[in-house]
Amino acid sequence: MPPQKPAKSTEDEKNLASNRRAFHDYLIGERHEAGIALLGTEVKALRSGKASLQDAFARIERGELFLHNCHIPPYSHRGYADHDPLRTRKLLMHRVEILKLAGRTKSGGTTLIPLRLYLKKGRVKVEIAVARGKKDWDKRATEREREQEREARDAKGRAARSFDRGD
Repeated sequence: MPPQKPAKSTEDEKNLASNRRAFHDYLIGERHEAGIALLGTEVKALRSGKASLQDAFARIERGELFLHNCHIPPYSHRGYADHDPLRTRKLLMHRVEILKLAGRTKSGGTTLIPLRLYLKKGRVKVEIAVARGKKDWDKRATEREREQEREARDAKGRAARSFDRGD
């Protein structure tokens, strides 16, 4: 019996762009993976790693899912073909999943935010999340928690180092 291959993990994925600001501005809920309909020059530009999801959002229109404000710059070695950097792009998901997302965003205060663009088995994918906007006090509380975790981690490291030296 031949040896089995290990299960494929996230090592097959290559991050192309991420939306780090989304974690600061939103409470992230459930996450979903969607394909994205792109032009050839957009894929090549994405591989160069210059895309931005800064102000991007997803919206359901006429039963289809679209990505708005995702900036993919023009490909540097293009010929006659070119694309609009901020054009609206169609996201590819099963209709049942889109209907579930529509139900979750109908309830007020939630939106669909792209978290990252990545390559998976040679295909460009988008990770979108159902998100709820944070208030200013939520942002301060999150920052305070991060700072406390960092201080605890530093204190633990200092204690371990002093123990190793015999202090």
